[in-house]
Amino acid sequence: MKRLSYQALKSLNDNSFRLKEAPERVLQFGEGNFLRGFVDYFIDILNETQSFNSKVVVVQPIANGLVSVLNEQEGLYTLYLRGFEDGEKVNRKRIISCISRGINPYEDFEAYLNNAKNPELRYIVSNTTEAGIVFEPKDQMDDAPPSSFPAKLTRLLYERFKVFGGEKGKGFVILSCELIDNNGIALKNCVDQYASKWNLGEDFTKWVTAENIFCSTLVDRIVTGYPREEAENLNAENHYEDKLINTAEVFASWVIEGPKTLADELPFEKAGLPVMIVDDHTPYKKRKVRILNGAHTSMVLAAYLAGKDIVRDCMEDDIILSFMKKTLFEEIIPTLTLPQEELLSFANAVIERFKNPYIDHELLAISLNSVSKWRARVLPSMKAYIEKFEQLPSCIVLSFAALMAFYTGTRIENGALIGDRKGKEYKIIDNLEVLEFFAKNSKALSRPEFVSAFASNEGFFGEDLTKYDGFVETVVNYLDSIDTKGMEAVLKGM
Repeated sequence: MKRLSYQALKSLNDNSFRLKEAPERVLQFGEGNFLRGFVDYFIDILNETQSFNSKVVVVQPIANGLVSVLNEQEGLYTLYLRGFEDGEKVNRKRIISCISRGINPYEDFEAYLNNAKNPELRYIVSNTTEAGIVFEPKDQMDDAPPSSFPAKLTRLLYERFKVFGGEKGKGFVILSCELIDNNGIALKNCVDQYASKWNLGEDFTKWVTAENIFCSTLVDRIVTGYPREEAENLNAENHYEDKLINTAEVFASWVIEGPKTLADELPFEKAGLPVMIVDDHTPYKKRKVRILNGAHTSMVLAAYLAGKDIVRDCMEDDIILSFMKKTLFEEIIPTLTLPQEELLSFANAVIERFKNPYIDHELLAISLNSVSKWRARVLPSMKAYIEKFEQLPSCIVLSFAALMAFYTGTRIENGALIGDRKGKEYKIIDNLEVLEFFAKNSKALSRPEFVSAFASNEGFFGEDLTKYDGFVETVVNYLDSIDTKGMEAVLKGM
């Protein structure tokens, strides 16, 4: 079987869209599944529908990576988008052809720096993990390459500045996709630190600020990556071997904070793609955290104690689905400020995503570090609901009780607290302080004392939750009901 290449596709009479030659206008830090299933997909659509006519040069951000395989396949790979869309099960295949080549700067640093000489290069995209945007003091100007992504970027920017002499219009639009708050601002701060540390001069630092746009962005798509168990069959169906097959859910959202002029440069909206260019991305960040992440965190622990193991099964259970919908539509969405239509559309998309038949998302995997997750994702909705309606949100408070019931255990083994679900043990994973609290107190204290001790722990929640009228009493009542009736019955009564 031939390896995927332009010639292999030609021999198969494959007439799907492919762009073999075009200017290299995008430099991408990261060759992993996420960017190839997200940004590169969008660029490929722009090339087909909007005459974007742009190739992507991929930079391998760490010493070990995939660019050699990418080059062997001439930048081509197969992407499958799978899930539910408008109530219908979908499985779409597309051969992505926007990548021209990959560079490993650890093997050829000059090839990396030479990108700065390309007058048509305009966009820089990155996804170097949450730990990627950091200032490493040990990185030096003459390192080839420096270890950190921001240091590599600073070197490239300085080469650009030297080549074009600060010429207007030769700066970059920099789109950070790392999962940290205000990722663009964080990246710009690191570049400024390197410019100062390396004494690159005031003219350079002024050019960085004036001619380059550092965009903070919010990305959202589950990219499930290489389908190891299906790869052999997919290759047989396609009649070519693809070592970089990628899979992702259908849903996607990319919110880019930047000037309105970017909408003309990057015609995502004209292409009908789920990309928004906005003045402020933070309301959309709040929407994602409160609705998507909040739905997960408020539902999964109760659902696990009710006997479920994966998210999709929860969506096929009328009782659990009803509880999650009430939480979303009656307690979370009323506290948010974006237009109601946008919020409802996003929430309905979340429900479809949770039903995805191609993803077995285990509840126990989602349960990791649930105390800090509840604080970040659910507590803000509870506080906003109380402020707006002057009463407790019943489903959200039940999610707190479910957290306590799930975390109830008395022994710690190999860094995990051991819980029990109808005679079957499960592992509770969190930081040691949380696990030790439950191991010590879940049986030793009376239930009101236990709830009060947990809810009042400002180290866990950043504040004392016992100050909210009726909170402790309601949680105690829920825990009593869970003990006597079972979690399923409690959820049914909501």
